[in-house]
Order: sequence, then structure tokens, then C-alpha cells
Amino acid sequence: MKDNAWTGCTQQQIKEIGLFSQEYKSFLSQSKTERECIKYFSKLLEENGFLKLSDAIANKTPLKQGDKVYAVNMNKALVAFVIGKEVLQKGMNILCAHIDSPRLDLKSNPVYEEDGFCMFDTHYYGGIKHYHWVALPLALHGLVCKKDGSKIDICIGEKEDDPVFGVTDLLPHLTEKEKGFNKLLSKQEEIEGEVLNLIVGSKLKGGSAKAKILEVLQEKGIQEKDFYSAEIEVVPAGKARDFGLDESMIIGYGHDDRSCAYCCIRALIDSQNLAKTSAVMLVDKEETGSPGATGMKSKFFENMIAEVMNLMGEYRELDFKRAMNKSQVISCDVTSGFDPNGKQQYYKNTEAFLNGGVAFSKYTGSKGKSDSNDANPEFIARLRKILDENKIVYQFTEMGKVDQGGGGTISSILAEYGMEVIDAGLPVLSMHAPWEVISKLDLFENYRFYKTFVETTNF
Repeated sequence: MKDNAWTGCTQQQIKEIGLFSQEYKSFLSQSKTERECIKYFSKLLEENGFLKLSDAIANKTPLKQGDKVYAVNMNKALVAFVIGKEVLQKGMNILCAHIDSPRLDLKSNPVYEEDGFCMFDTHYYGGIKHYHWVALPLALHGLVCKKDGSKIDICIGEKEDDPVFGVTDLLPHLTEKEKGFNKLLSKQEEIEGEVLNLIVGSKLKGGSAKAKILEVLQEKGIQEKDFYSAEIEVVPAGKARDFGLDESMIIGYGHDDRSCAYCCIRALIDSQNLAKTSAVMLVDKEETGSPGATGMKSKFFENMIAEVMNLMGEYRELDFKRAMNKSQVISCDVTSGFDPNGKQQYYKNTEAFLNGGVAFSKYTGSKGKSDSNDANPEFIARLRKILDENKIVYQFTEMGKVDQGGGGTISSILAEYGMEVIDAGLPVLSMHAPWEVISKLDLFENYRFYKTFVETTNF
């Protein structure tokens, strides 16, 4: 086992870790969708002196050292900048994380009736184990857009007196096999994505359970066809909480990758006297390959960097390309933590352990490193220097055994610009499950590293 960093903590450090964790738990409990994350972060940025980039563009406001601006893309992605002293041609220090998490989504025509129950039809998003989502209290979060231009925010299942929803499971007595094997319906191979549907009601109106639910929806201003222009996510109901008798960990929905996103934003807000312009990019769609207008493959981030350069009086195409090419990036994403209940899937010498600090992945991908960014050792050596100088706890990892593990991040997309990129984030237990577990110490060390990174001038 690797060293447990709690043993070296002072009482003051333990207090700082506890305070940071409390604030993070509050964020995570309020931010279960991409839109909720963007709303939370936008408010936090404005409270800390960040101005809307769109206002600066409209007013042709020149940007200078110390200025802080941010831009939002379709309420599901965000980029924030703190302008440094040096010209952007010398590159930026960039932190990039994703804010989407595995879940169930309501289909565009979700309401149907089945044997006296009203059901909502779903389509799962991202890589999940289907059986994780049964026999679990679930909440609805999202947005309904009406034809008249009005919008209805949806958040049902989080208050004490709210109803919750769920995908029910069969009892073991009804799922025994002929030879006595007791296989639950909720085993991955026994439950298909098509049947991960919510029970939402059982009262009747005129003999119809669906009619009763449509009546309830109508009272909220929602017609059945309004689901065509809705975006409603099904997520675990409940708040993030301390995990373990020693309260050293946090259990919550969406640590992957909102833990890194939170650390990124806090690091940028708390950074001081920047020589290099620093940026935080928060993106959507990572769990499905980063496509679309709000994913990392979108041109939104390029466009916003170009706008910032223009307001700094630096924009030429060649200057832009130099700025991109000479930037350093931390692809901020979680990794698998060693799990004592599944140790046969790991190779201990190269695994990340909870309480081992920031987990760096030189390369991701799978098997023969396919589809991975492979960070340059020169870049890693420079990062090691600032880590050790600032006494930040860190470790290097892969994700499971060579022919069993693997996973993708956005690092390879950023590397296409010629940037130096490495993945660094928190180890997570039960990753991609409805409830994931992280270490409070790792969370705080992650924040400390990101802050040190954006404040560093020379790599």
C-alpha cells in the first residue's frame, strides 16, 4: 500500500481540508446537472470579480493584466480567464475538466402506461452498469422549454417532502435459475437499458394512470408534447455526505468529474499576481466522447480565446496559433482508486490509492495505449519540481491491469494543438456508479496543485 498522507497533516491542515470539503459538498449537492453546475459557477465567478466576456466584446473593452472574464456556452459549458502580464503568444496555463456525469435521461416522448402504473421512458447516458440504477430513490432535474419562449425549471426529489422515483427490481425468489443459481434481475447481463424506466404514479383518472400524471404535469404548466423540447435528467436523490466513521471521505453523485471542476474554479478564483494568462475550461459530453456544440471538440473555446486576444490587442492568426501551441494544460479528470473489494482487477504498483494525493496519468487509453495522450517526460519533470517545492502530495497511476483497464479523457483533443498536456485528478471508488467516494485529503491536494499550476510562470 502507498503512504497515507493523513499521517503527515497538522491540525491546521486538517481544519483547512474540512472547511474546503464542506464547501465542496454544498456545491455537489446543488449541482447535479451541467446547467446547475454552470449556474453555480457563474454566480461564484461574478461574486469574485469576473465579468461577462460578452459585455466586454459588446463594449470593446480592452483587457489588461489582472482583468477577469468568463463566457458561457448554451448554459452547459464555460471558460474563464484571468489576464496575466505576459503576451498570450507565450502561452497560457489551462485547467480543463468536464461537468457531465453518467445518468438516465428522459426520452422525448417519455410518458406511457403499463398495467396500472404510469412510467417515464429513459435512455441512459455515459458508461453505466445498469443494475446500479435499480431499487434506488431517484430525482428529476432539468428544464422544459415552452413554445411561447417560457421555461420551467424542474427539480423534484431533493426536498424532504418531495416525492422520489425509481426503477424497481424483482425479488430473488422470482429470479432463481433451474439449477439453483440465485441470479438477481439486476445483474448487468439480465437487465437491458430499454427497461430502465421510472415508475412515476399509480393513481387513476378515468381508469388511466397516465391521465392522472398528465393532470399533475398540467398543474405545473407542462403539456405532454412539451417533453419534445425538454432536457430532464434522472439522478440519485439526496445530498453529498461524509463517508466513514472517521469522516475522511465524501460520498456523492457526480464526483466524476465535478470534483475536478470545483477545484479548477476555486484555484482560478484564489490565484494571485499571474504572469501568464490562465484559463479554466469546463465542458460537457465527455462521457460520450466530447462531441457537439458544448463538448471539448467544439470550436467555442478556440473562439473565446481569439476574442480575449482581440480585446488585448494581440489577435493575428499566427499569434493565436503560437498561443495555443505554447500553452500548458492539466486535463483535470478523476481516475479509478484501488478498491480492496476488487483487488484482483488491479496491479498495486501502478494504482492510485485514496489518501495518496493528486493522481497523475502519463497516458490513458486502453490496452496498447490506444486513443491516449502520452505526456512528455520533460513536462512531467517540470511539474514534479513545483509539486515537491510546494509539498503537494501526489502519485502516478494507470487504470487497472493492462488488458482490463483503460479509459479516455479530453487530453488527446487538447494535445492536437501542440500543447503539453497531462491528466491529473482524484482517485475515486465506485466510479460511474450513482454514488461515488473520494478522499477529502485528495480533494484539497488537487485544489492546491491546480492553484500552484496556474500561478507558475516558467515551465
